[in-house]
Amino acid sequence: LAGLFSHHHEEWTSIKNENYSMSHMYIAQIALMASIPAIALYFGTTQVGISLTGNEFIKLPAERAFPLAFAFYCAMLVGVGFMSYITFWMEKNFGADANFERCLAFISFTAAPMFFAGLIGAFPVLWLNVLVFLGALCYSLYLLYSGVPIFMEIPEERGFIFSSSPVYKCELLIFPSTLMAPMRFSNM
Repeated sequence: LAGLFSHHHEEWTSIKNENYSMSHMYIAQIALMASIPAIALYFGTTQVGISLTGNEFIKLPAERAFPLAFAFYCAMLVGVGFMSYITFWMEKNFGADANFERCLAFISFTAAPMFFAGLIGAFPVLWLNVLVFLGALCYSLYLLYSGVPIFMEIPEERGFIFSSSPVYKCELLIFPSTLMAPMRFSNM
């Protein structure tokens, strides 16, 4: 996983050659990575407080923050599964050798920067969180564009079309909004 941040081309090849089961991906990787932003946001909203500008902080009581953090965690697990299914469906349509477990691994590794950026939830200042998630989104897109041809074993031209598909762009907009949802709805 760390190789995606330093030498991603070699890491994509290495990841592609490993066989991941769905249970391994969900239990050992996705469940752990999804807990990072959920726990950080729970801590941030209960201990630091939510702020739009960084000046005035509003703390949430634990009994109100826990359901939000749990719903956030569940939404991330479902979101990764949904994005993996869409990737699987698109992979079949692009003529690649479709495999759901491989698509699940691809999406989980592509989403890793977004999960790790969730650490900023420990300091929930809206403008700062948006900037950090924008940076993570850009790197996730970079991993997506560079990883599709290698991971899916399709030509680079088809990989670019695959990565640029409107459905895929919607996925990449839905996932970050899922990460930011607890901050938006916590004041309701």
